[in-house]
Amino acid sequence: MMLSLMTIACTGGCGQLAYRLQNDVPDTFVPNPLELPPANDAFVWSQVIDSVDDYFRIVREQPVQNSDGIILDGSLETSYRIGASLLEPWRKDSTAGFERLQSTLQSIRRRATVTVRPRGAAYTIEVIVQKDLEDTDRSQYSTESTAAVRHDGTVVRREDGYDDSPQTLGWIPLGRDASLEQVILRDIFGRITQADGKRLLHH
Repeated sequence: MMLSLMTIACTGGCGQLAYRLQNDVPDTFVPNPLELPPANDAFVWSQVIDSVDDYFRIVREQPVQNSDGIILDGSLETSYRIGASLLEPWRKDSTAGFERLQSTLQSIRRRATVTVRPRGAAYTIEVIVQKDLEDTDRSQYSTESTAAVRHDGTVVRREDGYDDSPQTLGWIPLGRDASLEQVILRDIFGRITQADGKRLLHH
């Protein structure tokens, strides 16, 4: 009976909750890789850096070069970042809706890699956001304890200050976060294609 009531409540309420949470996810699909228009290579790279820095901390970068006879792909990597929860609306690394709800209920981390390739006077940009789920030895509030009494003759030593909280065993890859890739691509494309006046007003 309780299960039936929970099912009905979820069916009626989850849809409305998801609708309220969705506000920044792109309505239309953006190709990935995405074609960028011709522009100065230093300008393109500065916009890429400025955009990605709003979502992650950049740890490694190689600027794109497409001038003075030098053609070189640009690339950057970011550090992992634990996903923003519903209680952190100012953070942008979790998109609205499912991704932000999942990051609230579970330990999720993300990192991004971006590649910018010259194509004549134009460019193509590819954004890849990898998402991982924390793998722990047990749930946060489980009654099971790693310091449980052993009955196999093994001596268990417990030192002062022992941390009996769940221990991280590793991270489970969940694939790519396509929704965040879309948001970052749209942000970069808008920065590069906006008129100078609009961009200055935006900042």
